[in-house]
Amino acid sequence: MKLNDILKGIETVSVSGDMNVEISDIQYDSRKVEEGTMFICIKGFVSDGHKYIKSAYEKGARVFLVQDEVDDIEGCTFVQVADTRKTMAEVAANFCEHPSEKFEVIGVTGTNGKTSITTFLNEILRSDNKKVGLIGTIKIFDGDNEVVSNSTTPESVDLQKIFKKMIENRCDCCAMEVSSHSLELNRVDSTDFKIGIFTNLTPDHLDFHKTLENYRNAKEKLFHKTSEANIINIDDCGGEVIYSHIKNLDTKCYTYGIEKEADFRATDIHSDASGVSYTLNGPGFEEKIFVPVPGMFTVYNTLAVIAACEVLGIERRVYVEGLKNTGGVSGRFETVPNDKGISVIVDYAHTPDALENVLNTAREFTKGNLISVFGCGGDRDSEKRPLMGEIGQRLSDRCIITNDNPRTENPEKIIDDIKAGLDIERHNYEIIYDRKEAIEKAIKNACEGDTVLIAGKGHENYQIIGTVKHHFDDKETAREVIDSL
Repeated sequence: MKLNDILKGIETVSVSGDMNVEISDIQYDSRKVEEGTMFICIKGFVSDGHKYIKSAYEKGARVFLVQDEVDDIEGCTFVQVADTRKTMAEVAANFCEHPSEKFEVIGVTGTNGKTSITTFLNEILRSDNKKVGLIGTIKIFDGDNEVVSNSTTPESVDLQKIFKKMIENRCDCCAMEVSSHSLELNRVDSTDFKIGIFTNLTPDHLDFHKTLENYRNAKEKLFHKTSEANIINIDDCGGEVIYSHIKNLDTKCYTYGIEKEADFRATDIHSDASGVSYTLNGPGFEEKIFVPVPGMFTVYNTLAVIAACEVLGIERRVYVEGLKNTGGVSGRFETVPNDKGISVIVDYAHTPDALENVLNTAREFTKGNLISVFGCGGDRDSEKRPLMGEIGQRLSDRCIITNDNPRTENPEKIIDDIKAGLDIERHNYEIIYDRKEAIEKAIKNACEGDTVLIAGKGHENYQIIGTVKHHFDDKETAREVIDSL
């Protein structure tokens, strides 16, 4: 594609060199540059792409998108813009010929529930004979091939290339998780979302956003990028604010909830170890719903899914059957089967709200003691640590506080922060730094009728200590302990 076409509609500060040059690829990582690549210099939090111009040149790049003034190189084209990160999304969409306009993209944002909603949607749409792409925390599926995901929402260049691959693989739609980082850092700019879904808002990523209001404002950006419908959890305080801001947009807005009047509302809710059932009250219709995943969070997640299905024109019998037969989501309230009479559950809960939800759900069917194992990640959100400690201690009969992904932070400092939320007069907690040892003690000390909830890592099969990823899987570790009993 010619550089002139790639830059169509893009405002530039200055241009030097040939604008009619042919571009075979675009990259923001100099390690991936080949001959004919346009190299985009991003000013990141850790490194600055402008420092890698020479490296990209040596690998064959002759066209550079820059933000800073740089020295010209003979035979090269330099395009300067005000903000390379923002412009990169527009460049990527132009280069990939705006793939998101050619199929239905459903974006899901919020603190908790994104992975469950996109997974449920994927299952239901596939059962309706649609070919579905998936982008999220656990994996990326382009319609033919699946890869492990490195982030919730890919960088804009990677995202547009994934969309293009989905179109080539004849996908009808894509269900994707949209993180607050991706919205704030322009990764999903120039993406045409048919539907936007908001789940909930609780304190998270405040190391990046600084305030809850900034965090909510970042989430709200999704709902100004949609063309067909926005779907909002009206029971959530953040959802209520977002709804008040977007309800008068041209894009149709639907609400869902339990406590307040909503377009899609659940009543007569029953939850036990086998799952959750409720009566769905939709616009002009009523339907009985059963999902084999217990908990109020499942009610909220499936209400969002149902609203999206209605917007997409999916027949009710299809989503009712799809939800009834779902296999659940890896690492989301996932049971580790055993014949010892104890319930062992692995969940990704790593925020105060999520931990409270899963502990309350586990309590509903726990006949004996509820034992929790949890920690907090390092280099992230220290403000939530005492909240996690308070919730874990209050809602568990016994809790073991351990390492999560300490990363480069001192594990003792992380656990001291968690302990700040504990009532030290209650002796129902224990500190075990080694996560494997903590899981082992929780399961070995459990009796028949007890529940062991292992929270924080869910689907992850690694633990980050320092800057190194070590293999570690909560489910695998729990199974090994159970087999040793």
